[in-house]
Amino acid sequence: MNASLRMAVLLSLVGLSACAGMESRSTYVPEPRAPSLNDADDEYVAYVERIARRRGLEVVWVNVPHKTADQVAQATGEPK
Repeated sequence: MNASLRMAVLLSLVGLSACAGMESRSTYVPEPRAPSLNDADDEYVAYVERIARRRGLEVVWVNVPHKTADQVAQATGEPK
C-alpha cells in the first residue's frame, strides 16, 4: 500500500510538472502611442484612490477623469 501511494504521488507530481512547461508566451509588445485627451488621468486617479484607502473608503469611478489639454501638450512637448 505504501509503495502504491508513493507511486501515485510521484506520477501526480510528474504530470503537474509536465503541464507547467506548456505555457506559451507571446513576444508581441505594442508600440507606444501618443498621449491623447481620451486617456485617463492615471496620476489623479491614483491620488484619489490612495487618499480614499487611507480613510477606509472604496472609490467606484463612474466617469474616469481624462487628461487635460495642458497635460497632453506637456507630455508631447508641444507648446500650449
